[in-house]
Amino acid sequence: MNWLAKRFQQSKFKRHYFAEIPIDLTRVGEFRGERFPESGPTPWLDRADALEAIDRKLKSGELSETEAELCFKWTTDGYIAVPKLIDQKLLDEVWTAYEAAIDDGTIQVGAESIGPEDIHPGRHLDTHLVLPVVRKIQQHPEIIAITDLLFGRKTWPFQTIMGHKGSSQEPHSDSVHMTTYPKGYMLANWIAFENIHENSGPLEYYPRSHRLVPDLLSSDIGIEAREFKNGSGVYSTRYEPAVRRYIDAMNLKPSYFTAKAGDVFFWHAKLLHGGSKRKDHSLSRKALVCHYFAEGSVTYHDLSGNPSRIHRKGLYAEPTIEWL
Repeated sequence: MNWLAKRFQQSKFKRHYFAEIPIDLTRVGEFRGERFPESGPTPWLDRADALEAIDRKLKSGELSETEAELCFKWTTDGYIAVPKLIDQKLLDEVWTAYEAAIDDGTIQVGAESIGPEDIHPGRHLDTHLVLPVVRKIQQHPEIIAITDLLFGRKTWPFQTIMGHKGSSQEPHSDSVHMTTYPKGYMLANWIAFENIHENSGPLEYYPRSHRLVPDLLSSDIGIEAREFKNGSGVYSTRYEPAVRRYIDAMNLKPSYFTAKAGDVFFWHAKLLHGGSKRKDHSLSRKALVCHYFAEGSVTYHDLSGNPSRIHRKGLYAEPTIEWL
């Protein structure tokens, strides 16, 4: 590539993305962590001076006392829990629409059953794309205000997962599933539609693991994209055991989010979390999970090596509400 073409690509990159080191995305090939250079900017609450920055912004009036408390908790522990953020009326509206969409076949979910006592249907991916009313929660103004604050940038709402019961998913970090260039510009939340019983398999998380455990992207544990794509089971046989080794070696202890209806739990992309064991399969655990990117980050799926849906119309396409 001659210098003029390179300058054009750099200029094009900078019009759409904020990474300090511009790259030609058309030459990346597989979108995996090792294909991208180490580049800033680092998310402001992940930096070494994050606590000083929070204090400075509080004193200057850029942050309220409540915002500063949220930022401090995020920086130190990697999560925040906000009680009663979503009101009951909206919860009922969205859940009623979800149940109706299942009944009329607009949304189809598998049983994901582990036995006759497991009476609840399974989960549904990207419900907001099929059922627009879900965006009222996914893109709720108070939720987006928090994600904007935590990112230090505007938010791109991305993925949703909706379901009746606990996932029983092994501990993991979201960064291997939904990755950004520069690193760290993804976060998620979990919204309870009902009071969550401790025996229903509540969300499990490991406080401060976002700072204690490395990224563990695919290349770090020797997983090739083609291995994941061909269904060889490397996620469960190599990735999950790698995470478990860190949990055991560092003696990390889980906490559980036994939420009340309307409570929202936000977590850092690197925070280890999963679905705890369901002790009573008759109990539901009605919830919505939402994943968010920071606007202007390059977004991809490290395990598969594919760019995210945000880029499906072209690497430099602007997203629209209809397909976010």
